[in-house]
Amino acid sequence: MSQYFDMGDETLWNPSNGASRLFQRQVAAFEAELGIPSGIGPMENDECQIDPVVFGTFADALLAQHRRTSHAVMLALSEGFTTAVLVLAERAGTRIDWARLEAPPEGPLADVQVPAAAGMSVPAEGGAWGAALREKARELGRRMPR
Repeated sequence: MSQYFDMGDETLWNPSNGASRLFQRQVAAFEAELGIPSGIGPMENDECQIDPVVFGTFADALLAQHRRTSHAVMLALSEGFTTAVLVLAERAGTRIDWARLEAPPEGPLADVQVPAAAGMSVPAEGGAWGAALREKARELGRRMPR
């Protein structure tokens, strides 16, 4: 069995029920964490619709949050979901402003980790961060059937 994440008549992803269920639970967690809707509608009859405008805003906020943290546990917990959202965003034709995201984060950093022997940690250099995330999305995208 599988479920469909569609944008209009186009299927962006056709995961197994288990992968879909886990992804949807993570969507709810990150909607709460970011305080904004994802644009990913409810699963009805094994299909859900993605609102491209709302989803684009969610993807941007998720990537910006990911960029502002250097906390190893936060990154480990969020990286897979963030990568899957990036795959969907790219398939949906969502414009990602990589120049803005790769620039030094604006405002205070969130969830930084302070190592015992070193100074305060900072997010990875922007170009390396963006390139690594895009490469992970390319790899994951090959395993996300339409």
